Amino acid sequence: MNTTKSVKQSDRTIALFRECEAILIPTGERVRLPAGSRVRVTQSLGGSFTVMTDRGSVARISGRDADALGVQNPEMPPGPPPAHEDLSTVESLVWEKLKTCFDPEIPVNIVDLGLVYRCQVSALPDGGYRAEVRFTLTAPGCGMGDVLREDIRNQVAAVPGIREVDVEIVWEPPWDQSRISYEAKIELGIV
Repeated sequence: MNTTKSVKQSDRTIALFRECEAILIPTGERVRLPAGSRVRVTQSLGGSFTVMTDRGSVARISGRDADALGVQNPEMPPGPPPAHEDLSTVESLVWEKLKTCFDPEIPVNIVDLGLVYRCQVSALPDGGYRAEVRFTLTAPGCGMGDVLREDIRNQVAAVPGIREVDVEIVWEPPWDQSRISYEAKIELGIV
């Protein structure tokens, strides 16, 4: 087995090398995919894989289970270390980390999708910074909210200087396509 290859969107199916956990999209239900299950990778972004199963379900497999697909854990691009931990530098790094989080059904990061409604970084009295992120989902019934919240929390916590992270889903105002960046609209073919 070659575990150094990469997986991109493909029409080819892959038999899972071992059982692994997956999250069904859009319900957010956690399931176990048995070894030998056939999947087709539809997206490999943000350190995880979106797959179509042989039963027609769409699921998300974490990068930590990449070996089940026969590949290496996808590398998340590290953010540059700040020259010094000033508020504006740390806030810029937080925004860059948010751009490494992806809706598992849409190949555009959550910032360019317009899902991040607020990102505020503030200094803590004892040093370091607190990041507060408010985001929404493309649809209120989407079960992936907790998954995205955890992705956001993990990425933001990795920013040098961040000591506290507060991430919440908000529903007001409702999300619509007008929030998508122009570049993302071009990428999605809706311009």
